[in-house]
Amino acid sequence: MARTVRFHEIGGPEVLRLEDVEPGAPGPGEVLLRVEAIGINRAEVLFRGGQYIEAPKLPAGLGAEAAGVVEAVGSGVSFAVGDRVSVLPAFSQNDYSVYAELAVVPADALLHRPEGVDAVTGAAVWMPYLTAYGAMVEVGGMRAGDTAVINAASSSVGIAAIHTANRLGATPIAVTRTAAKKQRLLEEGAAEVIVSDEQDIAASILALTGGRGSEFVFDAVAGPGVLELGRAVAADGTLFLWGAQSGQPTPYPGFDLGMPALNIRTFTVHEITRASERLRRAAAFVTSGLRTGAFRAVVDRVFPLAEISLAHEHMESNTQIGKIVVTTT
Repeated sequence: MARTVRFHEIGGPEVLRLEDVEPGAPGPGEVLLRVEAIGINRAEVLFRGGQYIEAPKLPAGLGAEAAGVVEAVGSGVSFAVGDRVSVLPAFSQNDYSVYAELAVVPADALLHRPEGVDAVTGAAVWMPYLTAYGAMVEVGGMRAGDTAVINAASSSVGIAAIHTANRLGATPIAVTRTAAKKQRLLEEGAAEVIVSDEQDIAASILALTGGRGSEFVFDAVAGPGVLELGRAVAADGTLFLWGAQSGQPTPYPGFDLGMPALNIRTFTVHEITRASERLRRAAAFVTSGLRTGAFRAVVDRVFPLAEISLAHEHMESNTQIGKIVVTTT
């Protein structure tokens, strides 16, 4: 038996329960993982609250990012017992979950942890950087000299996007709600920080780009705010929607803005983690960034597994900068 987080009803952090569950043996293409650290993702908050892109099948587990050690392997698996690995978000939480001391996961969702990457880093670093790489490089084709506006910039993906834009020679402009996080975002490499509670976002972006607008806008919030962001996209630029933190309906801004040459695209990290060649390129990009110091895990706070509800409350407070991690020991 292993301590496992489950929920039996839709709701807030209080519905999370720590239960003793038999993880089972790994089947073909699966491994049994002794989980050491878990990366907390906004998607899990939405899943628990019934607001995610798929509904939970109750009772449900949670989690798709972790780091640990392989305990057992099924047939057709290239990993070995004792391998130190990270779990990538490459599956439905209705099929697998990693909020547990022991978890069966698909081998296709694993990467070997590079030398020197501890469990907390291994649980925190992959999803943010794979998301940033996927939208910015693999899909967007961002180049040196481009401008990247990053909304919800203090999130783990937002900070990874700032680092990635700098590595590509692009100019990252961070957008954050209050001035409390402005200095930290500048320290993380933002060229400019727009405080949305105090500034007109579109006017500020246009001013910073000489009226041209930004070639790329990355939005993790969605909702009515896409109209404002759409005004700041350069001709033939792209507005990427890679999150929906607002929980509100998202209008299509093209007609309201007078039908500009505006590209709008949704993006999830599954476009990388579920495509072997894309994942190979992404892993090489992120690993090289970790090796040179251009990339690093930015961890806001670490909670023990017994405080999983508090970890979710902290996520919902929106006060964090970077990744929230939970450890099992």
